[in-house]
Amino acid sequence: MTLVFATRPSALARWQTTHVIRLLQNAWPGLECSEQVFTTTGDRILDRPLTEIGGKGLFTSELESALLSGQVQAAVHSLKDLPVEDSPGIVVAAIPARDSAFDVLVSAKGKSLADLPEAARVGTCSLRRTAQLLARRPDLTILPLRGNVDTRVRKLLAGDYDAIILAHAGLTRLGLEAHITETLSLDVMLPAPGQGALAVQCRADDEKTLELLAAIHDPITAAAVNAERAFLDGLGGGCSLPVGAFAQKNNGQIILTGAVISADGKQAIRLSAVDEKPRQLGERLAQLVLERGAAELLASI
Repeated sequence: MTLVFATRPSALARWQTTHVIRLLQNAWPGLECSEQVFTTTGDRILDRPLTEIGGKGLFTSELESALLSGQVQAAVHSLKDLPVEDSPGIVVAAIPARDSAFDVLVSAKGKSLADLPEAARVGTCSLRRTAQLLARRPDLTILPLRGNVDTRVRKLLAGDYDAIILAHAGLTRLGLEAHITETLSLDVMLPAPGQGALAVQCRADDEKTLELLAAIHDPITAAAVNAERAFLDGLGGGCSLPVGAFAQKNNGQIILTGAVISADGKQAIRLSAVDEKPRQLGERLAQLVLERGAAELLASI
């Protein structure tokens, strides 16, 4: 059989799909795979922040429609772009081993976050990144930044910004890591839930594809990101919320740190918890931050 993958047109999406295909073909020698490109709402509308054009499913709904129709058998996503609820009839069949979850600063003049000049122009459309930047540097001028990873880097180099914030994994996957000025520590910038991980979807009733994809699933990565996403789900589930989370599995236990930050960065509720069960851990930590005032912060967004 030939396994047909749905993919978005960006260089990063194509890299991610090709990467998953390589993993599969290493696990199943002789397996034939092909790609079909779909342009999503998030790809088409680049002149407005994601929060203004819908939030959930902006980069996934067209690919999921192709899955449900049988046009394709699988789809690869950045896990952080995937809504926390599975769409009816579709499952995440594999989460391969995770790359770096960190955010990075790319500065036009090689300056760190601490060394950027007062009122420096920093590009991002992420409420999570904006809130955490302002918590450290309230003087910064935050400007909207949309487009593919390579497009964002070009805008920086053209002088539109003094610095931009991007995911470490995206730059590395595209061979652009030389542009990284500073990898932001977890104390400075908690990543988005699921950042650095990929999710491979298929139809829930497609037993053959489920069997094939199971070979590239990484349980350690899955445990960590499932805890992060359960935390997000417990807070309302919006991938555009100013919510950061990072989990690691160690000796059978999962250590999860989560935070909710006010849009201006002046207030933050950040807690950690440990458990063996990802879903239970994420839900419990969400409840703890809600009890400490996170609901009021989220309601104010």
